[in-house]
Amino acid sequence: MRLNPFNPGSVNVRRGGGGRGGFPGGGGGKIGCGTLVIALIGAVVFGVDPMQTIGMVEGTQTSAPARQVSNESTAEICDDNSYSVESCNALGSLNETWQPLFQQAGISFSQPTLTFLGGGTENTGCGMASSAMGPFYCPADQGIYIDTAFYDQLSRELGAQGDFARYYVMAHEYGHHVQKLTGMADQIRSAQSQQPQAANQLQVRMELQADCYAGVWAGRNRNLIEPGDLEEGLTAASAIGDDTLQRSAGRRVNPESFTHGSSEQRMRWLQIGLRTGDEDQCDTFADLRQ
Repeated sequence: MRLNPFNPGSVNVRRGGGGRGGFPGGGGGKIGCGTLVIALIGAVVFGVDPMQTIGMVEGTQTSAPARQVSNESTAEICDDNSYSVESCNALGSLNETWQPLFQQAGISFSQPTLTFLGGGTENTGCGMASSAMGPFYCPADQGIYIDTAFYDQLSRELGAQGDFARYYVMAHEYGHHVQKLTGMADQIRSAQSQQPQAANQLQVRMELQADCYAGVWAGRNRNLIEPGDLEEGLTAASAIGDDTLQRSAGRRVNPESFTHGSSEQRMRWLQIGLRTGDEDQCDTFADLRQ
């Protein structure tokens, strides 16, 4: 995908490593958005104990912890390696794509912060995070967290290669930011607390909607898509389906334990977003309201 170079003034990025220097504040409370699949990916790809991972990101705060001030410029942080350049290019494109849609809808828009993890731990609004957890979005501080080394693991361990596979990961996490800004994330979290028996089902629909939003971004930038991009994205979506991850971990496929959806579901909703370029087609909750 031929994304334009990022404008340093249009992206909000920082380098992680807060666990080594320390931030005030801390987590506590309920498991945040995306924690369960982070634990599963950590177990499959990095050999991390899932319960340890959940403990690291458990909880959300009402306000983000204070952050250390860095003397590095945005350009210096983004230019660290080819993957970080791609991530910043994707972030700039995602901001440029979604902000006008929020303005048209009369909904307040704010950009997420992208934090590059790299060794050590990071104190986030959702608790402690580390590189081993894989990419995630924290709704408490509206931040996307990623160690770009994950992309090598995505390619080697899960067979998802190519720049569009990596863009899909970023666009999916950005989809959670869209859900936070529209109020959907808070609504689902409330519903999960009131209907714990439906918590996993609601989580799956949240994740599938984020997949669809990732497709919407790509669909609205169709002129930048190159041959093979769609296949790369679908391969990535399939590789991180709950059923595929459970099989890879040597476990029995258990749909009741799904938190992100099957490979088929993830590919289907990514395609819906890409084909239509219309966020209104991403209502993964429609049948629950019938």
